[in-house]
Amino acid sequence: MTLDPGAHEPQHVATPSDDASRLSTTRLSTTRLSTTLLSTKAELRTHRAAMTGTVAAVFTMGSLHAGHLALVERARELADHVILTDFVNPLQFGPGEDFEAYPRDLDADLALVDGLVDVVFAPTVQEMFPVLPPTVSVTAGRAGTILEGAARPGHFDGVVTVVAKLLQLTAPDLSVFGRKDAQQLAIIQALVADLDLPVRIEPVEIQREPTGLARSSRNAYLSEAGRTQALALSRTLTAALDAAPSVAGIRSALAEAVGRAEIAWDYALALDPGTLEPIAEEHRGEVLVALAGRVEGTRLLDAAVAEATAP
Repeated sequence: MTLDPGAHEPQHVATPSDDASRLSTTRLSTTRLSTTLLSTKAELRTHRAAMTGTVAAVFTMGSLHAGHLALVERARELADHVILTDFVNPLQFGPGEDFEAYPRDLDADLALVDGLVDVVFAPTVQEMFPVLPPTVSVTAGRAGTILEGAARPGHFDGVVTVVAKLLQLTAPDLSVFGRKDAQQLAIIQALVADLDLPVRIEPVEIQREPTGLARSSRNAYLSEAGRTQALALSRTLTAALDAAPSVAGIRSALAEAVGRAEIAWDYALALDPGTLEPIAEEHRGEVLVALAGRVEGTRLLDAAVAEATAP
């Protein structure tokens, strides 16, 4: 999913790019749906009530690209119906992050997913939040105040509030979220588990360019030299995964990458997926390898999950 606006970064206004168009016309072309645009909660409830079989939800802030289509593809593989939401959530924008300047192009978004989803729900802010800030909201707790949340106070509280609301409105059997925004995925999984929400969260693997660079609209701001430099992230992930199942090996691979300073690292961490805290030496089980750094002024994220079974 793609609820993180990265609003403190320059934004790329997504239009049906070559990659996205190719994906929409080839990999998803087997069955074309009749896509309905809805803008009110009442309309959404009516359409949802008429759906039989399983339903998957794809939550987005619009500005769609090939990465979103990968989420749609996975949703279509797993469910009979797909609801895509296209809503720029004001609650997750902080000071200095210009909500009004965030790119919006609903026509382009609709062109990209027309025939691929059953419903596009694109409400106004007034429709979603008649009162701002809402009287009642959800908090992400400590998990929302570290890593990405440390630089963006309140951001993840805004994310979990809108996701909780959208889960209520769409009532899906499952909802798909990308692994690249690893902290967001972990927090959404905790939201569902802690509040006993009746939905399955389905992680979707990171979509990568042929070079290994994680796909992102922010890649458009990189020069060719910058794209080459940014491969330090995927190389670091590979080194950490190769060092598994050793906890010490994973940590060492990350420390060595930071020491080489091929990019301006914000962090390269081995985390407990359940708590988002750095793993201890005795940790066994899944390890979330989370990376963030800057290349040519553009902030990039990457992530992978390793398995630790040895010191």
